[in-house]
Amino acid sequence: MSLSAPVARTLRHTRRIVCEGFHRDDGLWDIEAVLIDTKAYRYREPERGLREIGDHVHEMHVRLTVDSTMIVRAVEIDMAFRPYRACMDAPPAFQGLVGKSIGPGWRKSVLACAGGSAGCTHVRELLLPMATVAFQTILGWPEDDGSEQPVRVTGDPKGFLNGCKAWAQDGPMVATLYPHWYKAPSA
Repeated sequence: MSLSAPVARTLRHTRRIVCEGFHRDDGLWDIEAVLIDTKAYRYREPERGLREIGDHVHEMHVRLTVDSTMIVRAVEIDMAFRPYRACMDAPPAFQGLVGKSIGPGWRKSVLACAGGSAGCTHVRELLLPMATVAFQTILGWPEDDGSEQPVRVTGDPKGFLNGCKAWAQDGPMVATLYPHWYKAPSA
């Protein structure tokens, strides 16, 4: 299934976000993200002047180093392209995430240390999908061992129970993988 055919239109802006998760040789995990904004037209900015089609408006890189319990051990930010010199004052605020847990309350932690004018909107936006990538990287499905055995699910699913239709506590996925957490639908 795909989207319906659009009305005739002209591209104006593109935002690309890529997030990746890596297991490090030292046992920690790196979750990295990049955000790149481009315009499909020429324009002028107050500090950088004339910008050509395809020039990067923003190019923000973030690396979170986390342990297996989802605690942030290090934060690194690079703003390769940014529209204002003042943007470079934002990265230090994100060091407040060191020691915080990626899980319930993550968004609140991000806002507490780097919300509003203390931080950068674009870096904050990256930190939300990075949390999901951290879960998929660290707590996702186990690597296939070639045995063709059924998936053996371990751990506590409470963090994602009822978070979407597929993981409804009264649904077939939970009944199959986490029968002890399953609750039959009420009549």
